Amino acid sequence: MNAAIRFLNDLRRIGGASRDLNAVFDERLTVGERLADRVAAVGGSWGFIIGFGVFLGAWAVLNTVVLAAHAFDPFPFIFLNLMLSMLAALQAPIIMMSQNRQAAKDRLEARMDYETNLRAEAQIEELHAKIDSLHAEIARLVEVRAPR
Repeated sequence: MNAAIRFLNDLRRIGGASRDLNAVFDERLTVGERLADRVAAVGGSWGFIIGFGVFLGAWAVLNTVVLAAHAFDPFPFIFLNLMLSMLAALQAPIIMMSQNRQAAKDRLEARMDYETNLRAEAQIEELHAKIDSLHAEIARLVEVRAPR
């Protein structure tokens, strides 16, 4: 018996023939990983980019036009640069954590695809064996019934 058929039999024995990838992966997520996914989803959206662009524009207008003589962060906006640097320093590793988790999910998906392919291969081999057996049985019956 080849490895694919053994693998299929093992899967039948342990009951692991089909699993939902998202359910399997989401069971193992920690609170930090869920938070990282949400931060990456928000930080990587057009809504965030547009909203942040509006915020930056408003900051510049407020500090150069509206509060011109009494600006709390006059041009070249040193305080704004500090805040942006701190935001980037925090946001970048969080987004990288989310990307690492997505890469792990992709590896799990590849593994599950591989297992599915093995199961399909084993089932096809079983069907071939059954068909070969039926052909042999038909040939034997034809031989027995053939006049001599």
